[in-house]
Amino acid sequence: MAVTLHPLPAYVKDVTAPKQFTYPFCYEPHPLCVAAANEVRHYLSLHPEWHEELSKGKMFGVLVVEGGFLAAFSGTLNGKTQHDYFVPPVFDLMAPGCYFQEEEAAISDINKEITALQDLLQPSPLRKKMDEELAAYRMFMQQSKSERDALRKSDSFDEMGRNEQDLIKESQFQKAEFRRLKKDWEQRIFEDETSLREKQAQIERLQQERHERSIALQQWLFRQFTFLNAQGENKSLLELFSPAIPPSGAGECCAPRLLQAAYREGLHPLCMAEFWIGASPVDEIRHDGHFYPACNSKCRPILRHMLKGLDVEPNPLLAEQEELLSQLRIIYQDEKLAVVSKPAGMLSVPGKDELPNVQDAIKIAIPSAKGPLIVHRLDMDTSGLMLIALTEEKYHELQDLFLHRRIHKVYHALLEREMTLEQEGVISLPLRPDFNDRPRQMVDWNHGKKAETHYKVLTNIEGHALLELRPITGRTHQLRVHCAHPQGLGNPIIGDRLYGKPGERLMLHAYSITLEGITFEDEEDIT
Repeated sequence: MAVTLHPLPAYVKDVTAPKQFTYPFCYEPHPLCVAAANEVRHYLSLHPEWHEELSKGKMFGVLVVEGGFLAAFSGTLNGKTQHDYFVPPVFDLMAPGCYFQEEEAAISDINKEITALQDLLQPSPLRKKMDEELAAYRMFMQQSKSERDALRKSDSFDEMGRNEQDLIKESQFQKAEFRRLKKDWEQRIFEDETSLREKQAQIERLQQERHERSIALQQWLFRQFTFLNAQGENKSLLELFSPAIPPSGAGECCAPRLLQAAYREGLHPLCMAEFWIGASPVDEIRHDGHFYPACNSKCRPILRHMLKGLDVEPNPLLAEQEELLSQLRIIYQDEKLAVVSKPAGMLSVPGKDELPNVQDAIKIAIPSAKGPLIVHRLDMDTSGLMLIALTEEKYHELQDLFLHRRIHKVYHALLEREMTLEQEGVISLPLRPDFNDRPRQMVDWNHGKKAETHYKVLTNIEGHALLELRPITGRTHQLRVHCAHPQGLGNPIIGDRLYGKPGERLMLHAYSITLEGITFEDEEDIT
């Protein structure tokens, strides 16, 4: 399939192209990408046959190159992997005559054969008869035992001496007879279930064959997904994720499709963006028209390779290190405890990217501090108050207070839209990590952990609701998800790059914290 290069709209003809390519894991969409995304939305509006599917939600992407832009969708659209307007997939699983389709059909046939055999697995009808006869004999043995016990109690001592051995022999005979009866039944059933065992063995052979063919097909598929970079290097999924197994769906997202098409056609990438169209999934949070960073689990290893040879923007989070360190404030300190105000963008503890973090900063600011220091954490994007234990004894004491919910935190959040003044309530949505896109969290009613938040609308400021949030539980990203999710407030916090629209910063601030009757408040707030 040929790649279609689309012209950018005339109203952006004077917009200057970016000097560096988009850092895909944290970015503000370039105006050229926004214009290209609008063109894609217009094109989609001309296809009413897709509207029902799109209303349920799908990720699209645009890649601006010299001379125009390319467009992509993730997965399939209208049951197909290819449409003229969009770039083709990196590898087309649905191509006619594809080995994947043939082998998948063969594995499906094995599944049907296993199911058919399992439907024939009927135990011998003799089992029911055996259970009935053995149950009857057990009852007979219990009655005989009761009679022997009664006889022992009624006989005189001398008579007991004459009858005890007979009673013992009777008991032993009945037990032996029960064992013989059971063994006889088991032998009859074994012979009657010969066909059953043959079917079970056949099922096990088919299951083993299915497993081996599935693994082989998966490995074959991983080898077919190969990705170019700007240096002309080509690597497969197996190479890019080694020694781990690539996650399901790796390589089918928009960003790898767009870059692969550009490299194959000799086009020079300028900037890229991915955006959501339609309703949010039930478990994840996606908003129609919002731009999103590339996912971590599926795309990060692939894009790290594909971006080699391009002049890519630096990670904006790394660029803020020195400024963030200067913004960390200690608002209270004694011999055992410190209370600090963490700026947005700073980690609570050291991470793999060597970003500035509260723990390292405190070690420098308070050299006398000993022990683990960090008792609780704030999200990297969240600002506000944190308790710091300066001794190991205080660390364990604070941990116990958190465990028994005797430390209370109040957050202030500025949301995207206005809300009714004084509106309040409790949001209860169970959460778990999105294992395919950490650190994102998702709502899961079956496997998620209980998460509850009390909220109250304080006021509205220039079209945005200012809320007081009191977390009853302390799950990762709890407040952000509870505000953004359609089953929560359906109103994301301003600047939420994971669950809303990216902005200068996440407008969520840990305003106060109370322990043992003492409340600490931060003089600086998001308002």
